[in-house]
Amino acid sequence: MNTSHTKAPKILVVDDEPVICEVLEFNLANEGYEITCAHSAEEALKKLSPDHALILLDVMLGGISGYKLAEALRVKQNSIPIIFLTAKDTENDMLTGFSVGGDDYISKPFSIKEVIVRIKAVLKRAGTASGIPEHKFISDDIVINFELKELIVDNEKITLTKTEFELIALLSENPDRIYSRDEIIERVWKDTPYITERTVDVHITRIRKKLGNRASLISNRAGFGYRFNISTS
Repeated sequence: MNTSHTKAPKILVVDDEPVICEVLEFNLANEGYEITCAHSAEEALKKLSPDHALILLDVMLGGISGYKLAEALRVKQNSIPIIFLTAKDTENDMLTGFSVGGDDYISKPFSIKEVIVRIKAVLKRAGTASGIPEHKFISDDIVINFELKELIVDNEKITLTKTEFELIALLSENPDRIYSRDEIIERVWKDTPYITERTVDVHITRIRKKLGNRASLISNRAGFGYRFNISTS
């Protein structure tokens, strides 16, 4: 969607600490990115455009929090990749970030090198899902369009984040084959460190919620992993 342009990817940095914004803007610009800064969620909503390829989003903002902003964007069906920046570093905080639609999570204090590596990994995932063939998967009332990155169930388009779509695409490669959590992490989050099995579960839960009464399309076999269950009615 917004990573298809050939010019430098445009990143929106949202942090209420001007010094952090300045450091990120300077270093990311040196890496070739085009940077827009906002110091609140409200300002971010005004500055965010379809040209932006990614948001670096602080969690602890005055007014609307980073989590609330991400949640609001996902409700509006905006699937732009989001990397959270936060001083909170517990596993529950990280999983909260993923549960509201975040694509990655970086704890403060962070190294610029780590931020750059994470940005490249998320943009790479957002641009092309490695190893996924560019065609359509069709089974009765289920259509997965790998080129348009769309999932259509019962003639209804299901809005997914980039990571959620990659999960669906992976599982549908071999319907009824069980993928372990470790295998899913290796395929979907290959370039992203510190991803845990619970992260996979959180994303699967989000996808199932979006599928509504077709949630059983993704089934779980305790102790083994997940599969795409096209035999479900």
